[in-house]
Amino acid sequence: MDFGSLETWGYFAVAFFAFGGSLFIVAAAGVFSFMGKMDLTTALAVATVSNYMGDMFLFYLGKYQKKEIQPYFAKHKRKIALATLILRKYGVWAIFIQKFLYGIKTLVPISMALSKYDFKKFGFYNIFASIIFVLTIGLTAYYSSEVIIAMFTYIKEKPWIAPIVLFSIIGAVWYGMEYMTKKR
Repeated sequence: MDFGSLETWGYFAVAFFAFGGSLFIVAAAGVFSFMGKMDLTTALAVATVSNYMGDMFLFYLGKYQKKEIQPYFAKHKRKIALATLILRKYGVWAIFIQKFLYGIKTLVPISMALSKYDFKKFGFYNIFASIIFVLTIGLTAYYSSEVIIAMFTYIKEKPWIAPIVLFSIIGAVWYGMEYMTKKR
């Protein structure tokens, strides 16, 4: 067993980052599976289980460790309010929607826990939400791998494009979050 290889550490990386809800690591697992560096079924199974456990951990923190986590979310009151509004507006679908919303995916499980949502009910729906999230992102990346690889090859040839794309994405996410959390 080669402890320096992607085959060895790739699944650990998928588990670690999927626990935090990273859609980029799930997409990377799809691309690496296309390239033959990882097994697609194993990578997506690891990502699903880890993503499920991550949201259950956040729900647990919100339900049973309120006082300990409150200081960390003092600056995010508007985002928590947005997560609560999403919960009220969409109900159970909020569990599915939050998986795809960068910036509030951490806050929705905590908000649901703070709103006295049932732990078992959240766990039940979270299973399906995790499966749908991982399959959607992972399989889309897998079947789009040729385009993704070509894009990265182009960026490798013209490295000045990478910061522009990165800052554009960060700016769009930041602007979107600011727009959604402003009082109207």
